[in-house]
Amino acid sequence: MAGVKDYVNTQVGANREKIEHHVREILKLIGEDVEREGLIDTPARVARMYEEIYGGYEVDPRDVLGVTFEENHEELVIVKDIVYYSQCEHHTAPFFGKVHIGYIPSGRIAGLSKLARLVEAITRRLQVQERITSQIADIMDEVLKPQGVMVVVEGEHLCMCARGIKKPGSKTVTSAVRGTFRSDAASRAEFLSLIKE
Repeated sequence: MAGVKDYVNTQVGANREKIEHHVREILKLIGEDVEREGLIDTPARVARMYEEIYGGYEVDPRDVLGVTFEENHEELVIVKDIVYYSQCEHHTAPFFGKVHIGYIPSGRIAGLSKLARLVEAITRRLQVQERITSQIADIMDEVLKPQGVMVVVEGEHLCMCARGIKKPGSKTVTSAVRGTFRSDAASRAEFLSLIKE
């Protein structure tokens, strides 16, 4: 993802041979010929992919927000349409979508790119969408101590679209509301209105 720090899972690198071996064995167990041309390098490609898609394990998401800045801005700040890719912890199937983050500062702001990095750090691991949503809101609340935080996550889950119920195109939407947004319906409505534009 351009513009977002690339996190790499070094445990995968340290265990590359074992991972490749097990991927090769799984391919055999599903009936594949691991010696055919298209699959010879697949175990190595899967290991390299794991370094990238599970890179979130290498970082504490709280540290991602980095340096915050004192700023006397107490109006809504929104970063919307942050694209994410993750892996469902129930089936290890991909899910992906967009994250919308809004907060009302109370004296401290974060660099806007840091919010995209926070999403990346949280989603690049085995996850469920509900936890992603809560973790983003909780970390924003803990680190920035804003007046309020609201997070909406949209996701399309291959474990639901390509298997099981097989309903492609269906989307899951989750939200987390902290602070002022819980009691102030007007702030919630403003956030929801702005992310739809």
